[in-house]
Order: sequence, then structure tokens, then C-alpha cells
Amino acid sequence: MTTSDTAAGKVTLVTGASRGIGYAIAEALVARGDRVVVTGRDATALAEAVERLGGADRALGVPGKAHDEAHQATAVERAMETFGRVDHLVNNAGTNPVFGPITETDLGVARKVFETNVVSALGFAQQTWRAWQKENGGAIVNIGSIAGLSASPFVGAYGISKAAMANLTLQLAHEMAPGVRVNTVAPAVVKTKFAAALYEGREEEATAGYPLGRLGAPEDVAGAVAFLLSDAAAWITGQTLVLDGGRFLNAAV
Repeated sequence: MTTSDTAAGKVTLVTGASRGIGYAIAEALVARGDRVVVTGRDATALAEAVERLGGADRALGVPGKAHDEAHQATAVERAMETFGRVDHLVNNAGTNPVFGPITETDLGVARKVFETNVVSALGFAQQTWRAWQKENGGAIVNIGSIAGLSASPFVGAYGISKAAMANLTLQLAHEMAPGVRVNTVAPAVVKTKFAAALYEGREEEATAGYPLGRLGAPEDVAGAVAFLLSDAAAWITGQTLVLDGGRFLNAAV
């Protein structure tokens, strides 16, 4: 994408964007001329991210917890106050605090996973819809996972939440059409701090099942999201785009 893209100059709210996939998405959007509102729990890390993104002219940081309804409202309000619009939403904030069999997962932890990964995404979507998108249009991209597309041993609660995210995408795409497009990207393992437990110390083994010969990078996801938020994707809605380095090609092996 270049700054001549017809999406250039628009405003995107990216949740969970102080590092990793969220930051890479914000960086890609700023590079093409967009302005971004980024959220995250760590105010210091978020402020540092805003500076790297170009400072106050290009980015606004709103610290808070994704599942907090007051934070959701504040983030959208700040976007409107600062930039006057919020065309796009990227629901990237997520959590996976448990590793083990789903049959032994504490129900309180499972509720936390759903609250952060699914309910907060709906909350942000409702906020951007009311504030701007209902009258002016736009697009939403939800960050899912291949964990939501098949059984996910040891990260079952996370996988179930990402399956719910894919269906949330369908519901929003149906209700928000024709003015707002809603899609999901579903990455396999991406090399971030969030996913470190899945590859650190065993990257060669973790990579062996990927026909393209490597794990994902945050930039791989960012490129797909930037496309889905651009006019080049104007006839795409309600879809889940799998970003897996060919991992599912080996599903029957």
C-alpha cells in the first residue's frame, strides 16, 4: 500500500497495540497515511509505541483494559475528539492465561478469556458503529486464530473464544452491511511475546509442520489486515482469512 491508496488518511482504532501484532498493524496503517488510535494495558509501553508511530500527529494512545466498558467508550470518544472520525476498527486485544486440558480449565479463567477475547470485541464494535460507522461506513477486522478452526490441545479456552470471534464476525457483517465490512484473519503461530510458549526453545520443531518453512511474523498479519481495510477489499465481508504458512496443508498427514 502507498499513501495514494484510497484508504489513506482514514482513522483506525487498534486494540492491544503497544507491541506484537497490534503494533505491526498500526505501523503498517501509519505507513500508508492513516492515523491510528492504539490501546493497551501498559501506559508506558503505549506511550513509547505512539512515539515510534510518529507522535501525536499520527497516533493517539488510550491506556486501559479491553474488557472494561468505560475504557471502550473512552477510546472511541478520544478518537472522535482528536481525529474527528473512526473509520476502521481492529480487534486485536486478547488473552490466553491458561495452558492445559479444557476438561480441567477453571471456569473463572474461561470467563476471563471470553470477556477479553470476544465480549470486548463486540463492545468496541458497538462503540465505533454508534460513533461513526453507522452513518459513514467503514470496516472492522477481528484477529482470530487457527486455534478457532480445529481442536486446540492445551489452549482450548482460547480456541473456543476464537471460534466465537469468527461467528461474531458473521453476525456483525450481516447486521452492518452494506456500509461496514467485517472480516477475520486467523493466524497460525506468530513470533510474538504472546505466543512465546508455543515456540521458544523448540522453534525448529515448531516450524517443521509449516510448508513455507517458518513461523509467522507480525508483519505477515499486518499486511493482510491493511488489505482488508483498503478499498481493494471492497467486495469482501464476513470472511475468515487463514494465515498459516500452509500449516493446514499437513492436516491429513
